[in-house]
Amino acid sequence: MTTELSKLTTAADKWDDMAVEFKKLEEQYKRDVHGISMGQTWLGVSANAANGRFTVTLNEYKAAQKQAKAIAALLRDAHTQFVELRGKLKSVRDDAVKDGMMVSEQGYVSFDTARLSDSERTAYVHDPSYQESARTAAGEWNQAITAAVKVVSDADDGVRIALEAVVIDGNLQDGTYNGFNAGAKGDVEEYEAEHAKDIATRINSGEKVSAADLAELQRSFRDNSDNKAFSQTFLNGLGPAGTIQLGNNLNDKAHSAGGDQQKLFSSITSGLADTMAGATRPPVFKDGDGKALKYGTAAYQKALDNWLKQDDGKFYSQWRDGLKKAGVEKFDMDVVGDKIAVGTGHGQEARGYQSLVTLMQQSSGYSPQFMADITDDMIAAEKKDPDIWDLHGKFDGKEDGWFANDPVDGALNVMSRDPNGATVYLDPGADGKNDRLEYLLKERDWDTVNTTEWTGNIERTGDDTADADARKGLGAALEAGATGQEPGAPLGKPEPHSESQARVMQSTIALLDKGAAGDTVHENLKVPLGRALNDYTADTHAILGGYAPNSPVGQDHIAGSGDSASITNSKESLLRVMRGVSDGVIGTNSEGDPVRVYDSLYEGQRRYAAEYLETGRQVPHSSLQENVTSWDVRSRHVGEAFGGMNAIGTDMVLDNRDTEVGKINDQARYAYHGFGALANTIPQVGDIAQRAVDAATYEWSKDVITEKENLARAEVSKETAGGIAGTNDLIDSWADTRGAKGTDAAENAKGEAKQSYITGREEAYSALRTRK
Repeated sequence: MTTELSKLTTAADKWDDMAVEFKKLEEQYKRDVHGISMGQTWLGVSANAANGRFTVTLNEYKAAQKQAKAIAALLRDAHTQFVELRGKLKSVRDDAVKDGMMVSEQGYVSFDTARLSDSERTAYVHDPSYQESARTAAGEWNQAITAAVKVVSDADDGVRIALEAVVIDGNLQDGTYNGFNAGAKGDVEEYEAEHAKDIATRINSGEKVSAADLAELQRSFRDNSDNKAFSQTFLNGLGPAGTIQLGNNLNDKAHSAGGDQQKLFSSITSGLADTMAGATRPPVFKDGDGKALKYGTAAYQKALDNWLKQDDGKFYSQWRDGLKKAGVEKFDMDVVGDKIAVGTGHGQEARGYQSLVTLMQQSSGYSPQFMADITDDMIAAEKKDPDIWDLHGKFDGKEDGWFANDPVDGALNVMSRDPNGATVYLDPGADGKNDRLEYLLKERDWDTVNTTEWTGNIERTGDDTADADARKGLGAALEAGATGQEPGAPLGKPEPHSESQARVMQSTIALLDKGAAGDTVHENLKVPLGRALNDYTADTHAILGGYAPNSPVGQDHIAGSGDSASITNSKESLLRVMRGVSDGVIGTNSEGDPVRVYDSLYEGQRRYAAEYLETGRQVPHSSLQENVTSWDVRSRHVGEAFGGMNAIGTDMVLDNRDTEVGKINDQARYAYHGFGALANTIPQVGDIAQRAVDAATYEWSKDVITEKENLARAEVSKETAGGIAGTNDLIDSWADTRGAKGTDAAENAKGEAKQSYITGREEAYSALRTRK
């Protein structure tokens, strides 16, 4: 903290001065010594021999200048880094002091009781919880300062490596041994990259690498992964194939070692993944006003195209081209080769893209552009060879699920960490020309597991099958792309979406329901699509309630524009897809019972229905003895929506009589207040609407069971509404917030809801083919 860093720039100036002096000596030597052998006064064998030696010496003077200038540049680079990092360290220390801490000269943080007033000190002494919170805060500040010091230490190690390397003459053919370095570089990170490449090369060659070198490789990645001088120099040194093999070797060690060794190799592997992420990240493109261009826009694409033509963009293009070749080649990897102990499949190899995505999964910093390009390249490869990813044995679960045997699905999972990137990738576009979503949902071969079967003593090839985790990456990308949020993020209030997001959602529903097959959704898509549908509760309520644009047949295109777009699927398609995802398990309740996607969808509709009713016209109390038109209209919509929801539940229970619904009831009641493990899966509403939902204590699952039992006994007709109780209870609870419960206005609204409930239920039964 007290080191005089200006001494670094002072020393750099002296090295520059030394370069000037070497330049003078070079000119003098060239004129007075080297020049003699070049003239006409000295000829013959001795002159030629002398000229060779003199040339070596002359080049040494030039190399000396290069080395001196490089050392000066390294010292200035070090000064810049140290000033910045020490400033950050001081900032952390100052923040700790502001938070009531005392920081020793050694960087140890403790709670500063001397700054407490008498009353505060008395409270501190007699309140154990106060003391505990102070200790916790001090511990957190200790960690923050330790991390900041570690960054400075990492940078210091990097400078050391560079200064040690810059004075080494690596050219064995320049006529000198251990002379000046004619290839000296003035960038600390380039030397770190060369050192890291040397360690990585030894790992790939199977040499024994010391613990010190492994620690140095770990430090180099940790300190420099975002520095392109380091990352691109390192990756260029290894090449795509070498990088893939390094990732395989590191992953093999990380998953075969234990204890500290496992942590070490896992850390190095993540560092390698971060390094590739940094090397392939395009710059932040800006418009004329300095505002960042959004990925996926025409302006961004134009800026990207221009960048790729420049020197700075050449690495990106060359690296991608190299991966196209290495990605389809085969590489050794223990988890793949040893998957089958004996017989067909033993010794099999991984494709480069499988290894690459396995590595990429360990970083979250990849640009959406790189993810889109790599995924497209892998899809192009599998279209040429549909069985390119097929391997013997399953790679799923805790043991081997970390290996991306389906690299396209793995890449989609990585892509989902940047929701806008997922949206742009999957968006069919206003013209519908982007067919990625259709390919992934309807055309792609997801069976990547080779099988064999025995007939007597003969082993025959069986049909391909899929891993248990197939499509999980697609599900994550669909959720992120349709909602604009990372998968599993807490839902806010139902609001419109961007045009691109809405197109992803609308197209997903339409594609899944091709041939009226929306009620059959792959298991690994049910939960993410269920969360996405709940994020669209405002739209789905409008469609189910019959008040969406062109309801019930819907539209082929979304409604709205900009960031106020909505889906307009047909009611039948939406009902079938909601049924298709409903029996997925979204979590468990407090008793450990499975909670279905249906439960969260139903709870989302209940909340939004209360919010929707709340938008009804405010009327004076004297008007409550007559019909309130806006209440009637909204109640009709709510009743129709719940008729559809109860029909979905009935169809689900009839298909599997062991399926239970309503397991979310108790937790849902508290989710708004921050309790309940499933709170994140339910959209939020305003205070008044939430009070109405909380007050509606009737267990809505009874309505589903009533409809199921009536239908099973063939006792329900198209004119009865046996499952309307929950809807009535919700309207009563909402009316109570207006002081209108039991009034003519409220009772008439319930009557309107009943008629629409029957309509909604019957339309749903028809769409789901529930009535046999």
